Amino acid sequence: MSDLTTLSMTESADAFARGEVTAEAMVLASLARIEAQDAKVNSVIRLDRDAALAAAVAQDKARTAGATPGPLAGAPMMHKDMYYRAGKVSTCGSKIRKDFVPKITATVLQRLDAAGAIDMGTLNMAEFAQNPTGHNAHFGDCHNPWNLAYCTGGSSSGSGAGVAARFFTAALGSDTGGSIRLPATLCGVTGLKATQTRVSRAGVMPLSFSADNVGPLVRTARDAARFLKVIAGHDPKDPTSAPEAVPDYEAALTGSVKGMKIAVCETYFLDGADAPVAAAFEAALADLKAAGAEITWVKAASLRAISAYTALVSRVEGAAIHANWMREHSGDYSIHLSSRLFGGYAIPAHLYVEGLSRRGPLLRQFVAETLTGYDLVATPTLRTRVPTLAETDIDADPANWSRFMAVSANTRPFNYLGLPTISIPCGFDDRGLPVGLQLAGRPFAEATVLRAADAYQGVTDWHRKAPVL
Repeated sequence: MSDLTTLSMTESADAFARGEVTAEAMVLASLARIEAQDAKVNSVIRLDRDAALAAAVAQDKARTAGATPGPLAGAPMMHKDMYYRAGKVSTCGSKIRKDFVPKITATVLQRLDAAGAIDMGTLNMAEFAQNPTGHNAHFGDCHNPWNLAYCTGGSSSGSGAGVAARFFTAALGSDTGGSIRLPATLCGVTGLKATQTRVSRAGVMPLSFSADNVGPLVRTARDAARFLKVIAGHDPKDPTSAPEAVPDYEAALTGSVKGMKIAVCETYFLDGADAPVAAAFEAALADLKAAGAEITWVKAASLRAISAYTALVSRVEGAAIHANWMREHSGDYSIHLSSRLFGGYAIPAHLYVEGLSRRGPLLRQFVAETLTGYDLVATPTLRTRVPTLAETDIDADPANWSRFMAVSANTRPFNYLGLPTISIPCGFDDRGLPVGLQLAGRPFAEATVLRAADAYQGVTDWHRKAPVL
């Protein structure tokens, strides 16, 4: 294999299990690519070169000795710098936590370690995971590897950019308003937000008690299926994590959407959509239909209220989490983040309670409108073309606010509703930047979401396109 960095996560792990590649060679290839190219992208915060190589050499020796590799063995990964690992600095992309060393390791990291994933370090992110574009005033903005002047999407900016640039095979992101699916879409990779409570959040920096999600950014739906199987499931350390049994998501990938019914909302998700985005979305629907899916346009009157409550709930919860730091270190936040947090303190408690109490009824209404009689809802992940870093920099110019907030308009509702949602590449706009297709399903129907995404990737090759740095 001439370039090991072209292998996806599952391809890497399977090649290692068959003895076709060594873990050390995989890690060395990733390290070489990072060291040659990341100065342009700025995706990495901490590179643990020696620890990664030591782990790889240990895996090679164990396989030679006859040990059965874990399902992710041999696959180099890096993760958003908000997943705690005992004894390692976790900055959370902030000045306030630039020297924070946790005493615990996140459950998801422990599960990845047990599955053989090789952790090479931590990745750039929006400060405290609180913006949809990936800007960071403390560690520098992350740049889109398709065009360095453009946004990566946030807040998992380094995760999306690094997977797209082939620096590593997979990365953990987090998703409170779209922060996995947005960098997946803007960087042309695959990002999965599972059902709320499907994955433990123990040992992960919180942003919103009721909307935070843990999940992967990878290259393919098959990668996402294997990754989710490893990290999903109840965790006693996170009492909010669901007790439902974890199915074999990869085994559910039949390669077919024949007979699957997909709903498309007539309003909201396509409101004001840029023409290249709408065209790519329509082409994706045509591909799904040609593969055997039934496409039906539906009305969803619930979306206006869902959109309003989404912003309200996450804003208040974020303000509550940051209350002490805002009292003691408000000057250490970037301008736009401190202004967003201050705004949360002005929202009356009764409106927050209303937002929480309406969640169940609105979920039932949305499911009745879009998922009763249908398997999935399809939308563009982003309504607009990928914006530049300059035109979404609200610290430099507050007039950019509307364009900044428009980035997450189509992803935020699914956090409020808690539904499993994936973003996969479905084309490019007229400037050569990626466009994403978003698929959402019923609670705990990740297998259906992944099956459709995998089948789409079986008849298209958008997910195989790679940027040239």
